[in-house]
Amino acid sequence: MEILLWILALTFLNGFVAFIGAFSLWLKKEQIDKIIIILVALSTGALLGGGILHLMPEAVELLGAETAFNYMLVGFILFFIIERFLHWNHCHEENCEIHTFSHMILIGDGLHNFIDGLIIAASFLVNIPFGIITSLIIIAHEIPQELGDFGVLVYGGFSKNKALFYNFISQLTCVIGGVVGFFLAQTYNLVGLLLPFAAGGFIYIAASDLIPELHKEKNKKKMIGSFIFFIFGIAIIYIIKYFAGH
Repeated sequence: MEILLWILALTFLNGFVAFIGAFSLWLKKEQIDKIIIILVALSTGALLGGGILHLMPEAVELLGAETAFNYMLVGFILFFIIERFLHWNHCHEENCEIHTFSHMILIGDGLHNFIDGLIIAASFLVNIPFGIITSLIIIAHEIPQELGDFGVLVYGGFSKNKALFYNFISQLTCVIGGVVGFFLAQTYNLVGLLLPFAAGGFIYIAASDLIPELHKEKNKKKMIGSFIFFIFGIAIIYIIKYFAGH
């Protein structure tokens, strides 16, 4: 029961990240651009570090190296398919072509957040510190995405209040995923499968969606700053992993 409460708490916390878009209402575009590039760089490092340094070692311990890396590859491929066919893209510009239909964003994000809930549940079933670290990595990645998606929804015709509300509802599918994952993973022992699957997803999102965003930056100071925060994101995961004993 304690583990389920942790899962509910962290998935609900992830849901409230949807309201991060409200902060953009009081910021100028230049300020938003500066914040987003830093958050994108930080979450890119955290996702890569989380997948390679955090999730994969645990998966290898549970499944063995060959099986764990095979599942990681399956996760990578499935995330590619999901993005390809559901227009699931983590761009951060209001005129991003792949975000043509606002409702498609909500559908894609709903599925994405449901999967996040499954991953959070599986990580807590390993142990509580592991679950907290995994949840924080997921939340760190959600912040820049939600800032971008809020802007896209408003650009696509939603009022600001409706954009926040529907974004929040979409984000709450993480809670459903957490509850489903808690019971399914215990019943069918899916923890070992979900961890490398999540690692493949983390690596895919960082490499396919976020790193290209960093490469779009041409200002030398911002390029250096984003690289520093990228390394810092990896370092955070390494430090947490070291002190958590994983």
